Amino acid sequence: MRTKKGIPVSPGIAIARAFVVDAADQPIPRRSVPESAVPGEVARLEHALASSCEAIEREREVVEQRVGKEVAGIFNWHLGMLRDKTLRERFEKMIREEKVTAEYGVFSVMRQYARDLREIGEARWRERDTDIWDLEKRVLGQLIGETRQELEHLDHEAILVAYDLTPSQTAALDKTKIKGIATDAGGRTSHTAILAHALGIPAVVGLGNITSQVSTGAMMILDGQHGAAIIKPHAEHLMEYRQRLERIEAFELRLGESAKLPAVTRDGTEIVIGANIEFPGEIAMALEKGATEIGLYRTEFLFLASPTAPTEDEQFEAYREAIRALDGRMLTIRTLDLGADKVVGFIAPGRPEANPFLGCRSIRLCLQNLPLFETQLRAILRASVEGPVRIMFPLISNVMELRQAKMILSEVRDDLSESGTPFREDIQVGIMIEVPSAALQARTLAREVDFFSIGTNDLIQYTLAVDRANVRIANLYTAAHPAIYMLVRDVVRAANRHKIDVSLCGEMAGEPEFTLLLLGLGLRKMSMTPPAIPEIKRIISKVTIDKCRRVARKVGTFDSDREIINYLREETSRILPEVYDGRSVAS
Repeated sequence: MRTKKGIPVSPGIAIARAFVVDAADQPIPRRSVPESAVPGEVARLEHALASSCEAIEREREVVEQRVGKEVAGIFNWHLGMLRDKTLRERFEKMIREEKVTAEYGVFSVMRQYARDLREIGEARWRERDTDIWDLEKRVLGQLIGETRQELEHLDHEAILVAYDLTPSQTAALDKTKIKGIATDAGGRTSHTAILAHALGIPAVVGLGNITSQVSTGAMMILDGQHGAAIIKPHAEHLMEYRQRLERIEAFELRLGESAKLPAVTRDGTEIVIGANIEFPGEIAMALEKGATEIGLYRTEFLFLASPTAPTEDEQFEAYREAIRALDGRMLTIRTLDLGADKVVGFIAPGRPEANPFLGCRSIRLCLQNLPLFETQLRAILRASVEGPVRIMFPLISNVMELRQAKMILSEVRDDLSESGTPFREDIQVGIMIEVPSAALQARTLAREVDFFSIGTNDLIQYTLAVDRANVRIANLYTAAHPAIYMLVRDVVRAANRHKIDVSLCGEMAGEPEFTLLLLGLGLRKMSMTPPAIPEIKRIISKVTIDKCRRVARKVGTFDSDREIINYLREETSRILPEVYDGRSVAS
C-alpha cells in the first residue's frame, strides 16, 4: 500500500481500479505490467509502429507533390528508422524482459538511442537528435491516442490517473464510469478542478508523480476531501473507506433537502444563488440543486469541444437551449475566455507565448479576432428574444478595453436592426472583475456597465502573483489573503454606490467558510458550481446579516491569511457544526 498526498479540489470518495493516461509531451514513467499482459503490449507496439509508418508515407506524398521528390526524401530516414529490424527488436525486448508498457518501452529505447548518437563524434549524427525526438513523439502519440480511445469506450468504473487533463477532456468524461480523477499537475482553481467539482467527480490534483506510481488496473482509493490517493490499499482500508462513503452519501442526502428551500437569512434577507455551468445540459442539475439563475455560462467550452469554430447558428442553438431550459430565469453569458490554458487550434495568435496568463487571452484575444467575437455576439443577441439574458465581458483591465467591446456590441446590434433580425433591446452588459486594475478602478468602471461579477479565481492569481496551477506554490494561493478581502470589499462598495448589481462567481463563493464573510461585505448574489449550492443555502438559513457584518469587521483586523481562515472556519462551525461534521466523516 502507498499513499500520495495532493491538493483536494472536488470532495467525495472514489474506490475503483486505476486507468492511466499518459501525455506525449511529458516523460513517460516506468510502469510494470503482469506477464499475461505482455503479448497485448507487444501487439499495441506493432500497431503503433505500422500506423506511424502510414502517416509518414502520407506526409511524404504531400511534400513530394508540393516541393519535389528530393525534399520529400527526408522522410525516408524516418521510415527506415521505424522499419529497422534491430530497433523494433529493442522495443520488443524491453517490453518482454522488463514487463513494462509499450509507451515506456518506446520512450526508454528512443532516449537511449538519442544518447548513443550524441556520443558519436560526427556532427551529422548528433544533429539527428531532433529526428529521434520527432519519431518518439509520433509513436507515443499513436499509443496514447489508442489509450484515450479505450477511455472513451470504458465498460467499467475507474479512477482516471493522468499528468493533467485539458478542460475539453475533463468535460467529455463519462461520469457513470469515471468515479475519480487523480493528476500529477494542477491547482485548486485549474479548469480541470473546476469542471470535476461541477460534474461531482471526486478529484485530487498536484500529486506530483502519481502516474509513475500506479498502473492501469491497480486498485485505488481517492479521498477528494483530504487530498489523498491510496494505491493498492489493504482490505481493512477498503472496508473503512466504504463505510465512510456510506456516511457521506447519507449526509449528502440530508443536505439535499436544503436545495428545495429559499436562500433567506434568519432576519429575512434574500440571497440570490446562481450556478456556474459549461453546457446547457447542466441547467437541469443546477435547478435541482437549488439555483435560481445561471450566474456564469462559460461559453468557451463550445469551442474547446470542436476542431473548428462553431458557427453563428450552432452557438445560437446552444444559447437558445439554455434560455429555454431556464424558463424565465436569468442567464448570464460570459463571452469567450480563450487563451492561457484554454487554447484551440483554429485560433492562431502567432508564436507560443512565454507567459500566456499575462498575454493575449480572453477579451484581448476577442478584440484581436473581431469576426470570432462578432459572431458570438450576434448569436447571443439573436437568442435573447427567448428569455432574460445578460452579456458579460471577461478580464477587462481598463476602461478603453471595455468601451471598445461595447462599441463592437453596438455595431452588431445595428447590423441586426438593419437586417430586421429581432433581439432584446434592453439586454444588460456587465464585466468580470478579475484583475487588480479593474478592482482598483471599480468606481470608474461602474459608470460604464449594468453589473459586476467578481471572478476571484483570476483575481487571487493576479493579486498574489501565484500561478493557480503551480503545485510548488499552491500553498500561497488563498482567498483568505487580506488583500483579497480589501479588493472584494471595495468592489462591492463601488457597485452599491453606483446602484449596479454585483455578484461573486469564483470558487470562493462555493466554499462554506467564506459565506459569512461575503454576506458581511454586502454581497447579496453569488454563483457557484451546482454541487456546492445546498451547503451554502443551509449556512445562509442559519445566520443573520448583523452577525455576518460583525464577522467581516473582525476579519478586517487580521493581517494574515492563516488568522482569517482559522477564524472563518471557527465561526462557520459554531453556526452550523454539521457542515464540518459531514465534510469530516472521512477524517
